[in-house]
Amino acid sequence: MKKSIDIICIGEVVIDFIGHQIDTSINRTKDFHRFLGGSPTNVAVNATRLGLKSALVATCGQDGLGEYIVRKLKANNVITSYVKKIDDKPTSVIFVSKSTGTPDFIPFREADSQIDPSQITDDLLESAKIFHTTCFALSKEPARTTILESAKRAKQLGLKTSIDINFSERIWKDREEAKLVLKEYLATDPLVKLSEDDCYRLFSEAKTEDFIFEYFHNLGASTVCLTKGKEGVVLSDKEFGLFHQESIPVLEIKDATGAGDAFWTGFLYAQLLNKNFNDTITIAQKLAVLKLQNVGRLPTNIDIGSFIELD
Repeated sequence: MKKSIDIICIGEVVIDFIGHQIDTSINRTKDFHRFLGGSPTNVAVNATRLGLKSALVATCGQDGLGEYIVRKLKANNVITSYVKKIDDKPTSVIFVSKSTGTPDFIPFREADSQIDPSQITDDLLESAKIFHTTCFALSKEPARTTILESAKRAKQLGLKTSIDINFSERIWKDREEAKLVLKEYLATDPLVKLSEDDCYRLFSEAKTEDFIFEYFHNLGASTVCLTKGKEGVVLSDKEFGLFHQESIPVLEIKDATGAGDAFWTGFLYAQLLNKNFNDTITIAQKLAVLKLQNVGRLPTNIDIGSFIELD
């Protein structure tokens, strides 16, 4: 079958209510602005801005926020055929502090975890190149089992799997359960993205780069990309070894929410173009910088493809 979809993004679709005041706590934030959110949702939207074909598999409420979600996805050319609306739970929402660092958040999870096997057909998998999800999406049933079983099918059908290990104890209180679920997903040899903050939360203590890379390689992941904020990016690949890049300076950080998703969209985009890892990391960092300079989604008034071109 012809590969008509570049990336299937499976997982949480939410409404992010991002604080209007920057670098303050949610406690002291006076008002919030509404944005389409959820890590796989961000990747799906970002991908279309880069000229890729993306489909989102997700669930929202049969309500005004759910209508807003589908409208925004369609406006951004994301395939919405696999987004389900349900009557018995409202759309999930997350309140987020606007921050130049790791933002604070309060989740109100409802419909987002109600992803069932009927939403991920073999025809969908056979038409795609990359199967991407998140730790957030795996944290709750029935989405967890749906995603794990679908990822195994995806691997059998020749897709490259991918995961953002955006672990948070606020989303997934049982760390040991999280590690077991991740072990099952990582057996599909996904491209792995995680940050130092993610690692600290997952292991409940700081870990060395050597520990992090060895841990995830041993679970089955050949390529592990660790983002370190101002200290740049380190990638470990079983075949090609270690790669390190300094961070790209940002003149003004307006909002860090979604920067990791922008980074990973750039990474997957570059991998689809068969770029080497140095070029892949550069493209990913450029897209993250563009997001850091903008609140909400990536800007619509520039040619993003030209912005991330290699010098």
